[in-house]
Amino acid sequence: MKILKNAVAGTLESSDLFVQIEPDENNLTLEIDSVVANQHMDAIRAAVLETLKEFEVSSGKIFIKDKGALDCVIRARVETALKRGGVQES
Repeated sequence: MKILKNAVAGTLESSDLFVQIEPDENNLTLEIDSVVANQHMDAIRAAVLETLKEFEVSSGKIFIKDKGALDCVIRARVETALKRGGVQES
């Protein structure tokens, strides 16, 4: 599946996460900026990658600004951004 258009989800409030996605025909790029990166970067990355896998997204640019969001919030924000971005089969 691929991302068809730019989309965002979430906020920059404490305990939330802001996600921005963009189409990219060839590569899957994931950039994460987190206030809790030292402690939880592996868990954040895993939650994002699992959500992308559920939607079978294999290309696109995903930018994440985390303010200490819980796992369920991370997954919900990524899912919302993907649905807004019009993910369709490639």
